[in-house]
Amino acid sequence: MQRSTGTATNRTRATMSQSLYRLGRLAAKRPWTAIGIWLLASVLVIGAAGIFGQELDDSFEVPGLDSQLATELLAAAQSDSAGPTAQIVLTPLDESATFFTSPDAQRALAAVQAAADDLPNVLGASDPAADLAAGPEAAVASGSVSRDGRIALIRLQYTVAEHLDAADLENLKAFVFDAREQYPLQIEMNGDLFFLFEEAETSATEMIGLVAAMIILLLAFGSLIAMGLPIGMALFGLALGISSMSLISYLIEIPGWAPQLAAMIGLGVGIDYALFLVTRHREFLARGMTVEEAAGRSVATAGQAVIFAGGTVVIAILGLAVAGVPAITAAGIAISVVVLIMVVASVTLLPAFLGLSGHWINRLGIHRRHQSDGRRIGLRWKRWGEHVTSHAWAYTIGTTAFLLLLAAPVLSLRLGFPDEGTQPESRTERRAYDLVADGFGPGINGPLVIAIDIAGDPDALDRLNNAIATDEGIAAVVGPNVNREAGVATLLAFPTTAPQDVATVETIERLRTEVFPPIFDQSPARAHVGGATATYADIGNQVNDRLPIFIAAVLVLSFLLLMLLFRSILVPLKAALLNLLSIGAAYGVLVMVFQWGWGKDLIGLESTVPIVSFIPMFMFAILFGLSMDYEVFLLSRVREEYLLTGDNDGSVIHGIATTAKVITSAALIMIAVFFGFVLGEDPTIKMFGLGLATAIFVDATIVRMILVPATMKLMGDANWWLPGWLDRLLPTIDIEGESSLPEPEMEPTVDPDENLVDALV
Repeated sequence: MQRSTGTATNRTRATMSQSLYRLGRLAAKRPWTAIGIWLLASVLVIGAAGIFGQELDDSFEVPGLDSQLATELLAAAQSDSAGPTAQIVLTPLDESATFFTSPDAQRALAAVQAAADDLPNVLGASDPAADLAAGPEAAVASGSVSRDGRIALIRLQYTVAEHLDAADLENLKAFVFDAREQYPLQIEMNGDLFFLFEEAETSATEMIGLVAAMIILLLAFGSLIAMGLPIGMALFGLALGISSMSLISYLIEIPGWAPQLAAMIGLGVGIDYALFLVTRHREFLARGMTVEEAAGRSVATAGQAVIFAGGTVVIAILGLAVAGVPAITAAGIAISVVVLIMVVASVTLLPAFLGLSGHWINRLGIHRRHQSDGRRIGLRWKRWGEHVTSHAWAYTIGTTAFLLLLAAPVLSLRLGFPDEGTQPESRTERRAYDLVADGFGPGINGPLVIAIDIAGDPDALDRLNNAIATDEGIAAVVGPNVNREAGVATLLAFPTTAPQDVATVETIERLRTEVFPPIFDQSPARAHVGGATATYADIGNQVNDRLPIFIAAVLVLSFLLLMLLFRSILVPLKAALLNLLSIGAAYGVLVMVFQWGWGKDLIGLESTVPIVSFIPMFMFAILFGLSMDYEVFLLSRVREEYLLTGDNDGSVIHGIATTAKVITSAALIMIAVFFGFVLGEDPTIKMFGLGLATAIFVDATIVRMILVPATMKLMGDANWWLPGWLDRLLPTIDIEGESSLPEPEMEPTVDPDENLVDALV
């Protein structure tokens, strides 16, 4: 029974390899047909997205969280507080003037307030001018004018987010722009409306990563055409994938930050996958095979590994659903779609490009390499493998200690969301944040929206108001705003600390666990803490709680997959532990840079920030798939040699010598693409870029080129130990699949100049 299962599985793998072989040959034989199909699909998707595509959504609704219960309570009561807000911050341009003493400033303030109140979808605007009419003390007490009279706030309450779109933000921006021209005031703006509808600016610095990848490919291949194929395929797939997101949003709400993240991941994996295929294609050409045969065999062998690697990335990213945050799940789906498109492009579009380029793939070079050059490179890596395995204990202990040292800051990891105070000073949101913080204190930028169900106990509102106002973490309380008919009241509580401070999170927890329970212990009334600050804190806590479960599930999956591929217990166990070390080191670097501020100026970070709550999960999911790619590429060569020779040490050295060039080049491309995003403005994208670049660097150098050969040397033949009963139970998987292919079709004559066996990467 077990044998028949294994045989059936082998037949399945052979069928898959043969199908990919025929697909690759067909695409290479009829390249314009394959390219035409891709062009048609792209035109249809991009055109449909332009006509029917929906706006992407940035809401962070998480069912069951206390902050979400507050929003739902207010929405059910049709409370104005259920919708997003925006804030207009004003200060006289004359530094000697104040709103207390300058009639011109007061008239300008009243005019701006009246016009802002008439903006579309604005339900109401606070009126600091009316508060000033009651006197300076009344204005300060209302929270709309700072104590020194220099800063005034106009808070705009919008209708619920479902009835808003990006046009509302554009209306606000246009209004403020015109007001700056008319009145002697500095006018800035920020608030929820920016978070919902402000699109990330496309930074020219992000192109640096793509340019660097092109240079690496050019140096690796030595040919303009060979360099252009992976880049062209990746850009083709990226355009299709990003355009599709506005159509996918009909099925699930895709967050507005997903396209930039998907672009980062899509470019990286797309170029990486194409690199492996082009490398294998050129190897087959150098053996004398025809162009169609080389393309077909590269898709059947390297393409099969690409499908495996891409599949593991997709499975791991879809596992983000364990976080229980719909926005994270939706972003994972969007990124998975882009990765899948890159995989499909690798086995259909790329072989068409290979067929079209023919033998020109080795021409238009910046230099001419010969077989001896490749052999010298291979010999250098062979000597490196011999050196590492000869000092296995020293390298194992030294590099493990170094990685543990890098990972140590993880103990201080704090999840949260960057507030507007982390943005560049060129942004109006940052200038508004700073003005408000200087005039009113940092907590004014992150008000807590407290929703109270007072049905059955209206007196509970007064008790709650007094208790909140006397809490040490609360600077002021505004309200209550009572909807008697619905039995719902709203309080605005302003913390004494900034939105991203640990103390603010502690204040939220203290309100829920210490302040509220005594008041509602014998009462049917209930209160919930909502607002953006509380929502982000709740999401961070939930992700933090589920992160260990997610990591454990991914590690178990990686163990099972590698056990199936390499029929070993220790090899996949070692791989899981080394994956933990590399990702731990990347987490540690993020803490050092973003939380502790080490070297933050080098990457253009304005201030320290907590680690965005969903980044550790995303990083682990993505890096799991990428590290599996490198692991399979290296270990498949090691195991192949071990089965031929039975020499563990020699097999490890052979694996390093034959794969190191491709792995390091692929890693350099990934690092270049990811690091290009570090130079952008958005702190969240900076985190992704730096974290992924660091993890890839650690995985492809320290782990793959040092720790893997050193530990495999120490474990000896035990690397390939597998209990007999498990060996009989597991199906045999041939990741390369070349054994099931027919005899290769060779060129009648081979030009020696085309014989570039080792001139690849």
